Amino acid sequence: MAAVAVQSHFIFGVRTGVTNNLLFFDEQTVIFPCGNNCVRYNIDQGCQKFIPGTERSRAMQALAISANRRYLAVSERGDKATITVYDLQYEQSRKRKVLTGGEVPVHEFVCMAFSPDSKYLIGQAGGPEWTLFYWVWEKHKVMATVKTTNTGPISQFSINISISLKQSSLIKLDTQNVLSHAWMSEERLIAGTAAGRLLVFESDDLRWETSVTSKASTQEKSRSEETPPEPALLPRITTIVAYSKGFACSAGPGTVCLFEKTEEKDSYRKTREIRIPADLCTNEPGQAEQQEVSTLCLNPSEETLAASTNRGQLYHISLFTAEMSKGEQAQFEFLSHSFHSGVITGLSVCIRKPLIATCSLDNSVRIWNFETNALELYKEFQEESYSVALHPSGLFLLVGFSDKMRLMNLLIDDIRTVKEFTVRGCRECAFSQGGHMFAAVNGNVIHIYSATTFDNILNLKGHNRKVRSIAWNADDSRVVSCGLDGAVYEWNALSGKRESESVLKSCGYIAVALSPDSKTAFVVGNDCTLKEIQDWQILREMASNDAPYTAVAMTHSGRALFTGTAIGTVRAIKYPLPLKKDWIEYQGHSAPITKMAITFDDQYLLSASEDGCLLIWKIIDKEGRGLKRDKEIIYAEEILITKSDLEEKNHFMLELKTRVKELKVENEYQLRVKDMNYNEKIKELSEKFIQQIESLKTKNQMLKTEREKQEVSHQEALNEVMEKHSKELQDLESTNNQKLMLEYEKHQELQLKSQHMQESYEEKLQELEVARHRALEDMQQLYEAKLQEKEQVLGQCQDKSWQQVREFEEMKKQMEEDGDLELQDISIHYERELHEKKEANLRLKGEKGLMENKLSSLQEEMSKRNQEIKKLKVDQQKLQAVIKSLEKDIMALKREIQERDETIQDKEKRIYDLKNKNQELEKFKFVLDYKIKDLKTQIEPRENEIKEMKEQIQEMEGELEQFNKKNTKLELTITELKLKLKASDKEMHKKMQRVTDIEALVCRFKTDLHNCVGFIQEPKKLKDSIRELYERYVQQSDVVEIVGLDADIQQEFSRQREHLDRTVASLKRKLVKDAEVHRGRHVKIMKENVWLIKEINELRKELHLARAHAHNIETQAGIGRRSKSESSTHLKCKRSTRLNLEAERIIQLQRAEIRSLQHMLHSQGQAPPLTAPSPGTKLPALTM
Repeated sequence: MAAVAVQSHFIFGVRTGVTNNLLFFDEQTVIFPCGNNCVRYNIDQGCQKFIPGTERSRAMQALAISANRRYLAVSERGDKATITVYDLQYEQSRKRKVLTGGEVPVHEFVCMAFSPDSKYLIGQAGGPEWTLFYWVWEKHKVMATVKTTNTGPISQFSINISISLKQSSLIKLDTQNVLSHAWMSEERLIAGTAAGRLLVFESDDLRWETSVTSKASTQEKSRSEETPPEPALLPRITTIVAYSKGFACSAGPGTVCLFEKTEEKDSYRKTREIRIPADLCTNEPGQAEQQEVSTLCLNPSEETLAASTNRGQLYHISLFTAEMSKGEQAQFEFLSHSFHSGVITGLSVCIRKPLIATCSLDNSVRIWNFETNALELYKEFQEESYSVALHPSGLFLLVGFSDKMRLMNLLIDDIRTVKEFTVRGCRECAFSQGGHMFAAVNGNVIHIYSATTFDNILNLKGHNRKVRSIAWNADDSRVVSCGLDGAVYEWNALSGKRESESVLKSCGYIAVALSPDSKTAFVVGNDCTLKEIQDWQILREMASNDAPYTAVAMTHSGRALFTGTAIGTVRAIKYPLPLKKDWIEYQGHSAPITKMAITFDDQYLLSASEDGCLLIWKIIDKEGRGLKRDKEIIYAEEILITKSDLEEKNHFMLELKTRVKELKVENEYQLRVKDMNYNEKIKELSEKFIQQIESLKTKNQMLKTEREKQEVSHQEALNEVMEKHSKELQDLESTNNQKLMLEYEKHQELQLKSQHMQESYEEKLQELEVARHRALEDMQQLYEAKLQEKEQVLGQCQDKSWQQVREFEEMKKQMEEDGDLELQDISIHYERELHEKKEANLRLKGEKGLMENKLSSLQEEMSKRNQEIKKLKVDQQKLQAVIKSLEKDIMALKREIQERDETIQDKEKRIYDLKNKNQELEKFKFVLDYKIKDLKTQIEPRENEIKEMKEQIQEMEGELEQFNKKNTKLELTITELKLKLKASDKEMHKKMQRVTDIEALVCRFKTDLHNCVGFIQEPKKLKDSIRELYERYVQQSDVVEIVGLDADIQQEFSRQREHLDRTVASLKRKLVKDAEVHRGRHVKIMKENVWLIKEINELRKELHLARAHAHNIETQAGIGRRSKSESSTHLKCKRSTRLNLEAERIIQLQRAEIRSLQHMLHSQGQAPPLTAPSPGTKLPALTM
């Protein structure tokens, strides 16, 4: 085992190409794939927890989270695709189950979904089978499988609230390419297409349809005018997510639309459009807006909407803020940071600051902070960047681009170029440990420059092929390089001489690392081995098994070595290197690792990969603690800022300070004015309340006196009511006593009547019993006679049954004998086993108790086996019955085959006869074809005339298009007028606002005037206060403007009104002219239609004449012979039917052309309706 280990600490990046690659776990935690892990990221705290992927898996394909947000399903591609279910309730996201396709060969699961109760899981396998699996995932049981499609691909699927295992319906959309969908309710489904259409289905019927691009925003129009035209991107609806108010969907590049339910049952209304903001750190800010949203998700409370894009970026927005910003354009914000969207080609760290620099093929350079886990700076360039190096101070940056190399300053908010060097395609660069020099690779040459004078000090030449890695030693006196030519060279950094070398031509080296004492070099190459070179001789080699090494790094303490592989894993190897293969492998990335580095304090390992992710590993010891530091490193806090930026910020601060002072003065003045107003109001209110209190006191005394009077009157009324009540009680008692006596007498009479009734019923019952006994005796005699007859029949049946029982017993004996033989074999087998067990028992006396338990278990197994034998016998009987039925079916099928063979022979004879007839008919066909060619030559001129007529129709269609264009121009003018009206409305609102401001100023003036009135008896103070009022409220410009303001307003109003009247009158004239032109065109088209119908009728007549002429030619040629009369009549019928079909086809084509012309005329618009033809001009009838 290695003395040093690593664990995942933080990762920057998102893995694209994963279905449903962004999920909400709770209100503030999201889950997304990154590298070969799933990350649980807390938005508020900015911390991450990792869910590691399966080892040696090729790629993640899809994610799914259960409805209760407890379980996460991750599908991974491989030789045998798997779905892993994790329990998110635990902090470490414990693995619960691993599901596969069982015996069905599956290479990938493209999408998944949990059932609403989280008990079932559905997974869609990839092509070419496209099998759908249905699991009870907790029991690892496949409930059902079904093939969903033959063509593919499937982009998304989900489970409805009511689960059904068979296909209940199929919605066919021939012309629509559906990309996404979401369930709004148990029966309502909304789907999005590749053409930007939203379709709402309910009970498998299309209920509502709309387009997300129905209303183009004015901002888009203005952008399209400013920027050059680009190829139009279809507004693909790639994802839809439903919530309580409606749903959210992607609406083309960088756009998400929110739809809410309307009062109508089946429709939705577009309420808000949310856009991805432009990136100001790029040369083309609009590129960020062109990202396609691939996944949308909502947190459980439906307050936050998060989105992932096809370029590996994560965004989010609060729906509350989106609804509140009514006038402004709602925009997404980054969920955490901006990530790389391409292969990371360069990685570097510095000494004085906790910074990491990366560059990528997405033309960007980014600066990360590994202490705060944040993105400090980033900037995009026009060229691809291949390598990057941070100065040890952390203030300068060296970047190798495709055309040149640039030295840049890291400012407080920008990365600014200082010097450019003519080093093309620099794939590797590095600052020296002291920072006074830097090396850059140009193909197979290494250039060394001074970091202070920027002079090219040395050019190191010696490699035959490209140099892939360079490293400075601790005192900057040596440079070590390795290349694809299999050479590792040590150069003197002062003289430029090659001091030592190690060459192995069979290997191409990719990366090199030096030990802390610079005496040992570690190199990796394309031969899948790690080589330790000491004294420039290969000391040890460590093979990597099946994963080629791509990067290598060593800790500054020299305790451990780390390597990166082509499958994205990191290996920790203890140093000195062991003789055997001994390492710990960690799965981190999903693509080959390109670069690795270790921070100066040996606390973190950094790895960058082709998947665009930067992973920070925490280096720990066996006990899980961080490595001990020799010194406590204090990072520098200095930053670079230019003089102009500093002056601008100081100037801005001064302006803000002056503004703050002005606001303080204004606030103090307003507070004083308000205090005075409030004091006056308090006095008025106190006087009012005193008056009200006095009035309430007087009212209270009046109410008390009234209450005393009412109490006296109520007591008198109560006494009267009590006397009346006592009298009524006495009367009621006397009347009730009399009624009780009467009821008692009636009760005695009814008792006497009931006694008489009981006596009469008893007599009747005795008579009925006597009659019943007589009837029973008669029935017994009758049924005894019948019983004797049945007994005789029973005897006969018993004889027959005895015979059947004997036969059954014979069959039973035979079956029992067979069973006994089988039982004897099994018993012999088990007796042998028992004998062996007994012998083992004798040998192992010490373990007697355990063996007795085994014996009891074996006896139980014997009883089970006996039961199984009985079951097998029953199954054997069933199978014999099935075999008999199948033999009967086989005999019936053989009979059918014989009958079909006979019919086939008859049909073959008939076919032979028909072939002979066909040969004779082909001879006649040759003669007729020659005659038909002659007739076609006569018809050709007519066809030419028809073509000319079609060209005329096309010209007429062109004229119709011109009319359409004119209509569109008129609509544009109308929209311009509407815009002008809106502008005038805005001016009116501004003037109304000005009026309100003036009213507020008048109120202020009144208060100040009221204060002046307080000095009415002090003339000097009064004069001073009035002067202050004049200076405060009256200005010379206002005096001049007030005079000319009203006149200007009236002139502008009259001028605008005249202009609008003129435009409306000119539009009316144009409408009248266009209506007249349309009427003329309509009449012209109707006349041409009449002419065409006449021409068709003439052509039909000529066809009839041609047919008669052909008939005459046939009679002259002697075709109708008696010997072949049947064949000739058959040919004539064929020819006539063929000609009739051709005629009908021509007529249908003509009618279709006429309908299309009429349809085009009707669709001409919103122009005045076309007038019907005059009653005098009737169309001629079509003659057949």
